[in-house]
Amino acid sequence: MPNAPHNGQNSVTSRILDVQDLTMMFGGLRAVSDFTMAVPEGGLYGLIGPNGAGKTTVFNMITGIYQPTEGSILFDGTELGCLPPHAITRLGVARTFQNIRLFQNLSVLDNVRIAYHTHAGYHLLEAIGRLGRYDARDRALTEQAQELLEVFGLTRRERELAKNLPYGEQRRLEIARALALEPRLLLLDEPAAGMNPTESESLMELIHFVRERYRLTILLIEHQMRVVMGICEWITVMDFGQVIARGTAQEIQSNTRVIEAYLGKRSMRER
Repeated sequence: MPNAPHNGQNSVTSRILDVQDLTMMFGGLRAVSDFTMAVPEGGLYGLIGPNGAGKTTVFNMITGIYQPTEGSILFDGTELGCLPPHAITRLGVARTFQNIRLFQNLSVLDNVRIAYHTHAGYHLLEAIGRLGRYDARDRALTEQAQELLEVFGLTRRERELAKNLPYGEQRRLEIARALALEPRLLLLDEPAAGMNPTESESLMELIHFVRERYRLTILLIEHQMRVVMGICEWITVMDFGQVIARGTAQEIQSNTRVIEAYLGKRSMRER
């Protein structure tokens, strides 16, 4: 994997995601201002900052939920800024959400099967009439979904409703569903939110496993610093909609602007 220079910007040839001068305005409110970030292919990259810093707004722009007011978002050379979410997904970008968004009243298996159907390979009329390729492809997609559930340790839960899973397993299911979209870039929005230390440790191992097994690039937002510093190779830090630091975990941990953003100036003076 390519090494990242200390400023967090990598050579053009290594970037899978290249965000330049991104700005998002909501009326007169500037939620994100001149945001720049380069994510290397195959990397495990963290985007952190205090609550309200603009991190999820950046994710929403990358995935097409918001169209940026200014700036450029290149995914493997393709501009994403004007594309709708479904087109961005088909290009190979998938995400999870800060608040879990499963189909709560569907089974665990069906939650994953739904995502696989973006690659179904049959037409609507074939599905309605169960004609042509439908039966064979539907069986194949079910088998693929079951294999993914096995990887995530959810096989015994496949017939249960998603809403009945423990919290940690719902998080795992959401990641499994995102992987069923067959992405090249996976965005995780606070995957460790609400987890206890044991669950967080298991999540860290899972993220490493997913990156290696599926040869993905992973970009995550996370507030648990133990998770971020434990798995991220490069980190960008935001505060009040702007980038205040970039670097490795070690560089970020010792950065006075980052410490000040999290602890405040008064706490810095008292240390």
